[in-house]
Amino acid sequence: MKKLLLFCLLTGYLHVAAQTELVFVYFTDKPNKAAFYANPLTELSQKSLSRRTTLGIPLNDQDAPIEQSYIQNLQNLGFTVVDYSKWLNGAAVNVTTAQKTILQGLSFVLSVESFAKNSSVLVKSAPGKWKDDSSINKVLTSFNYGSGAAQIDQVNLRPLHVAGYTGTGISIAVIDAGFPTVNTGSAFSRLWNGNHIKDAYDFVTKTGDIYNTSLSTHGSAILGAIGGYLEDTFVGSAPDADFYLYRSENAAVEVPEEELYWIEAAEEADRKGVEIITSSLGYNIFDDSRYNYTYADMNGTTSFIARGAQIAAEKGIFVLAAAGNSGEQPWHYLLTPSDNAKVFSIGSVDSAGNPSDFSSFGPNALGVVKPDGSTQGTGTTTVYDNNTIIVNGTSISTPIAAGGVACLIQAFPAMNRDQIRTRLRQTASLYPNPSDQIGYGILNFGSLYNSVLNASEIVRKEKLTLFPNPVKNILNITSEEEIQSLEIYDNLGRLVRKNSNLKSIKVEDFAKGIYYLKIQTKDKVYYEKFIKE
Repeated sequence: MKKLLLFCLLTGYLHVAAQTELVFVYFTDKPNKAAFYANPLTELSQKSLSRRTTLGIPLNDQDAPIEQSYIQNLQNLGFTVVDYSKWLNGAAVNVTTAQKTILQGLSFVLSVESFAKNSSVLVKSAPGKWKDDSSINKVLTSFNYGSGAAQIDQVNLRPLHVAGYTGTGISIAVIDAGFPTVNTGSAFSRLWNGNHIKDAYDFVTKTGDIYNTSLSTHGSAILGAIGGYLEDTFVGSAPDADFYLYRSENAAVEVPEEELYWIEAAEEADRKGVEIITSSLGYNIFDDSRYNYTYADMNGTTSFIARGAQIAAEKGIFVLAAAGNSGEQPWHYLLTPSDNAKVFSIGSVDSAGNPSDFSSFGPNALGVVKPDGSTQGTGTTTVYDNNTIIVNGTSISTPIAAGGVACLIQAFPAMNRDQIRTRLRQTASLYPNPSDQIGYGILNFGSLYNSVLNASEIVRKEKLTLFPNPVKNILNITSEEEIQSLEIYDNLGRLVRKNSNLKSIKVEDFAKGIYYLKIQTKDKVYYEKFIKE
């Protein structure tokens, strides 16, 4: 009878014309977590478990599924559960002040936290999307990387591609606002032909219709910068990676529920075992100003989305987020979740390496250097549908970086993700003197790659040997397999010589530096690095 009366009481509240607010209801526990620990595959894929094993990350209660009976209890009491998170262990509901008090008294409720943080109205700023859609132009060229060459070379990514690291086997979740034409455009056909699109879901509408042409094209362009491919015209930063496409942003509105949609997408990405999340979304203002954030809230833990992003990073996922496009606006700071210390936030530079005027400023409210690093976001090339396009914003600089990270993880799969973040900062152009707008500067993936490899040792791969290395005059090659061809590339991935002598290479006329040797045998292609002294 008490339960029935409570249900009636709450139902009455729901019909009162009182102002409601979105709150998050934290549950006390996960009563069935023992069953999860006994069989983790009920909740996480083997790929997800393998990532944890490789990186030495143990399972914890966050990984266990949420208690569905608690959600059902809320619904039985008359509440509409907007969405829920297993990581945060709770659900979001809209309530009046009186209902909030009743929720706090329920036995399975630990606490109730409002999404509303401030009552003051802030100046609206663009939520991390590219600066101006009207600036899009079609560009068609006939170079190897085509019109994307400059942005690839600026971050020194070709050496990894030349060495065979193009993202193969690495999973990237792109969390964005929609992916029209990805299922039909020729710029994405290589992804489909290679079975690189692994999953797709819309967490806003709870459907799989992420390719609907009524949706924002933002996510399509973001994906294009990483995995897009048009022969002799454009190559993305990780063209052979696998992709999980998730929509969390409703471009037509700005509501706090989108933070929770993002967390749900990140949780699904974790279930599927992705290595990277890239998100060109960011928040500081909402249509209802009660939910707006101040700069003081950009501390990495105040926003729900920042907390969710940190948990994802702690699961071994490398999380990248756009710093924002507010650099020329009264609110010129970074947006959340890029404020979180474990999120690798990306600023923007132009082709000459100068900070883009629109790129948001750090540090975060606690003084943590933000952004972490930068790539080209002014006049940047990506693909959409069947063509290349030019866009501006930290939105587009972020996926370039995400592709570079995918290549690094392919090369060094067991490297601690904190170590990768640290080394990316240390090899960036401004280290150790960061700026507030572009952080530690332009990222240098080739430099990090080279610093990890011990190039002074004799290179041995299976039945192949190069010596001496470093070399002054002649580099020798021994192989138990028959070598069919040799090609030498410089540190920017440019072919500098084809060699007819399959046992030695004269390099005395080479400039000092790092080179890559492509060795074709009957059955395999080897990529070996050597140093010319």
